[in-house]
Amino acid sequence: MLAANQQARALAPMYEPGSNLVRAVSLDPASRRLFPDWAEVAAQTAAALRAEADPRDPRTVRLIAELETDEEFRRMWMRHETRPARDELKRFAHPVVGNLALRRQALTVGGAEQQVIIVYQAPDGSPSETALTHLL
Repeated sequence: MLAANQQARALAPMYEPGSNLVRAVSLDPASRRLFPDWAEVAAQTAAALRAEADPRDPRTVRLIAELETDEEFRRMWMRHETRPARDELKRFAHPVVGNLALRRQALTVGGAEQQVIIVYQAPDGSPSETALTHLL
């Protein structure tokens, strides 16, 4: 995570700059509470890592080795699924504002294809939109 606005940081600690989203989803027990669909989120995260990471990069090799210490990640990784995550609905069970259903989009940055901007949006007038206003 390179940068995050205040609302993203209030949504989840994994959105703090310096955090690794794959590590947080896979290894942080708090993510299992945050995502009601954790198994699906974790599988998509592993598949996106396989689809987009450079397996020759030493940092990637170290990250995967760390993640494989977790039995569930190891099972997901061994499926060899590849699915870049670009546009999906993600559900949150936030400890302060309750349940949220947010559209997640990953936007590629021209000239810096290895970086993406992740945007979460709630439908206009939805309970999730109301809940987001209470995060700050």
